[in-house]
Amino acid sequence: MARPHIVIVGAGFGGLTLVKALRNANVAITLIDKTNHHLFQPLLYQVAMGGLSPADIAVPIRSILRNQSNVDVLLDEVTAVDRERRVVHLHSGQKVPYSYLVLAPGTGPGYFGKNEWSRWAPGLKTLTDAMQIREHMLMSFEQAAHLPTVEERRKYLTFVVVGGGPTGVETAGAIAEIGRKTMAYDYRLQYKDEVKVYLIEAGDRILSSYHRDLSDTAAKDLRQIGVQLLLNTRVERLEANRVWAGQREIETVNIIWAAGNEASPLLKTLNTPLDPQGRAIVNPDCSLPNDPTVFVIGDAAHFQDAKGNTLPGVAQTAIQQANYVAKVIAEQRSPEWRNPFVYFDKGNMATIGRARAIVEAGPLRVSGFLAWAMWCFLHVFYLIGFRNRLRVMLEWIWFYFTFQPGARVIYWRQGGKVFDRIGEARAGDTPTPPPSPGEVMNAETEYLATATPLESR
Repeated sequence: MARPHIVIVGAGFGGLTLVKALRNANVAITLIDKTNHHLFQPLLYQVAMGGLSPADIAVPIRSILRNQSNVDVLLDEVTAVDRERRVVHLHSGQKVPYSYLVLAPGTGPGYFGKNEWSRWAPGLKTLTDAMQIREHMLMSFEQAAHLPTVEERRKYLTFVVVGGGPTGVETAGAIAEIGRKTMAYDYRLQYKDEVKVYLIEAGDRILSSYHRDLSDTAAKDLRQIGVQLLLNTRVERLEANRVWAGQREIETVNIIWAAGNEASPLLKTLNTPLDPQGRAIVNPDCSLPNDPTVFVIGDAAHFQDAKGNTLPGVAQTAIQQANYVAKVIAEQRSPEWRNPFVYFDKGNMATIGRARAIVEAGPLRVSGFLAWAMWCFLHVFYLIGFRNRLRVMLEWIWFYFTFQPGARVIYWRQGGKVFDRIGEARAGDTPTPPPSPGEVMNAETEYLATATPLESR
């Protein structure tokens, strides 16, 4: 090969940043991802809650890189890495050789050994997840609207979010606001308090990575908008219509998992040390031990800084590591001449609801409307494309004044049936075959390839 061939796996924050950072380097790049879009994951929960459309936070990879001549994009899935032969194996059967390999495959939801729970409690990592949750939430309200008593409606109007990290907090807050201030009126519920939202956290407080004062503020805000916090509580058992948490049994068909992450199984094919979460343990230069040509970045990497702290699996970590690795590759640095990667912590922020958020950056701690305005500005700023920024900003302004999120359409009906994420038919329905992949023409309904139908009431 005339030029070094860089294979990058994953087009998330890390992978896409790395490709852009190498745009002027004398290298050939192959970017491989199993979807055709880059996803702005911090706003994924708003798609799940009907606040934004998928196209507002997802941009085709090829459109982003159309003017970069040294990169090819492959829509495929990497199934294994052969470090001895320096090739990656793809699901299609193709083998792609590399001079340098950078793995940024991200993570999936982790169920702490109870993977069967994923059948009833989806995580929130992809557009498919978000669309499944959104369709199911809307169908729950539709079903509740046909039931005459509070007791019959209860399981459809009860929502359980497992995990008190940023994703869980933001999701629970959004459900409470939309459910009580929008859905309760649209579906003419007699009492808006019928919509119940539980946030389950095994620790003694939510947002444990933040200062306790901010964590307490977030908890207070959640309670004010109607979220019931179950702290020091673990999920003991989970079924299609019930959650057992501590001493409490909650009847619900709406369960969202935000309690943990699990590294990509691809990392197991590297034959390298992994941490308990399945992340690859990397050197100070983000490369694998004894292999300076393979790098792992982002939340797939277990990286310890000079103080022994493990870096968080957030977007800023992936972006900074990508820029560092790009410089190492572009300058063809040998291992002994690579300075260690140094992470700069720019702070953290989380939104609780309308005009409610917290921000922590070094000694700076902000909450309330100002924090929410800062959260909005930074998230709009980091979105790719002027169109997406404008649409998201207008949607947020509209929702702020009207409490009417703009993406509450149920897309898929077939023969009077509605497709459901749970993976089994309720009320004695007979499952029918899902549509073939060739029939699924829109990314918003990609999940239908494995769904089963639910009889419409």
